[in-house]
Amino acid sequence: QVQLVESGGGLVQAGGSLRLSCAASGRTFSGYHMAWFRQAPGKEREFVARTKWSGGWTYYADSVKDRFTISRDYAKNTVYLQMNSLKPEDTAVYYCAAARNGGTVADNMDYWGQGTQVTVSS
Repeated sequence: QVQLVESGGGLVQAGGSLRLSCAASGRTFSGYHMAWFRQAPGKEREFVARTKWSGGWTYYADSVKDRFTISRDYAKNTVYLQMNSLKPEDTAVYYCAAARNGGTVADNMDYWGQGTQVTVSS
């Protein structure tokens, strides 16, 4: 299977920034859709951002649009999520995911990372 490993989470103050990384291995990701999801305690896992491994477009949830940026580095087989202007409501475990056919719901994802905790203090 494809392996995805997230890193970069931590504790930041409201208004601060973090960059999450997702290192991929196990298969080529040509044609794959890469996405970030997050899950807060007691809530469903929700879509955050998506891109195609080959590039060309990005898509964001309304809650993070204009604050978060998804990108990728082919040479490092890594997807990033740059998070700026963080708010306490952004606090969650953030998961990297990969899908053969795309989508913005968790059921569409074929592979998942283990998650990384992001905590934003007020």
